[in-house]
Amino acid sequence: MVSETDPAASGLAYKADATKVDKAKNPKYAAGQNCGNCALFQGKASDKAGGCPLFAGKQVATAGWCSAYAKKG
Repeated sequence: MVSETDPAASGLAYKADATKVDKAKNPKYAAGQNCGNCALFQGKASDKAGGCPLFAGKQVATAGWCSAYAKKG
C-alpha cells in the first residue's frame, strides 16, 4: 500500500479516505470521487485496494483519492 506520506503520494494530495480530502486545498475534488471509480485504478470497485500506475508497485485504497483523479468512463 502507498502511504499518504510517500513523496509521490503527498505530491498528488493522496488520501486513503476520500472523505478526508481538504476541499480548500483540492478544489477539483467532488463528493463521490474515489480511486475505485477512477480511470487509473487497476482493481475492481469491490476490492479494498488496487494498483495505480502513478504509484508503481504499490496499491491505493479503493476509497482513496488523489489530484490525478480521472472519472472512469
